Amino acid sequence: MFDRLQQVFWKALTPDLVPDESRPPVVADGLAPAMLAALGGVENLKSHQPVALTRLRVELRDVTRIDRAGLSAAGVTGLMTLDNGVVHLITGLQG
Repeated sequence: MFDRLQQVFWKALTPDLVPDESRPPVVADGLAPAMLAALGGVENLKSHQPVALTRLRVELRDVTRIDRAGLSAAGVTGLMTLDNGVVHLITGLQG
């Protein structure tokens, strides 16, 4: 019981560092088709979420499948690759 409570506590404080026990299937809603293709397709995408008005956080199965030129053509102005397949895409203000 205490272990579960401790896990929930740390998950609330550091959501990216404590893995979920089960994740729902990824739906690529909100990603432009060109951006999704440049990330290696929907099968390469584990999760995605906006983290700011100008940044999108994606988790990929294989970061070597990223097409940087394709991302640039899709409007991504910057790319920051982190550990465990996490990538931050700097998109600027869209729309």
